[in-house]
Amino acid sequence: MVAAEGNRAQKLGLESGTLVQEVGWDEDTDDDLRADIEDAIGGEMLDDDSDEVIDVVVLWWRDGDGDLVDALMDAIVPLADDGCVWVFSPKTGSDGYVDPSEIAEAAPTAGLTQTSTVNLGDWSGSRLVQPKSRSAKR
Repeated sequence: MVAAEGNRAQKLGLESGTLVQEVGWDEDTDDDLRADIEDAIGGEMLDDDSDEVIDVVVLWWRDGDGDLVDALMDAIVPLADDGCVWVFSPKTGSDGYVDPSEIAEAAPTAGLTQTSTVNLGDWSGSRLVQPKSRSAKR
């Protein structure tokens, strides 16, 4: 693995054995980033029809993809209590760009809290987690 590639997956906090579900794949997704993630977890990402309990959901999201709150609520259904959702959106100025405020506003409505954002080249990532009080109720 090339160091620069490893750094992108490392920014996401992924490690070997992590179960990652990918939602929203399309022709425009970053195949190198996808490969970095699969290298980091030591396997393939799961489809959105998996019935596993998921550690991390990778949600590729573009302007025009629909209702982000609905997508986030669907994403947390299989999510482990201590899991997270990474929302990947095209960087500023790119086709499909999503304003960061849209993600920040959708997260609490879906019962999530935004904890960080990272630059992933042509995409940016927003890390969303379930508040501890919600996790305790599950």
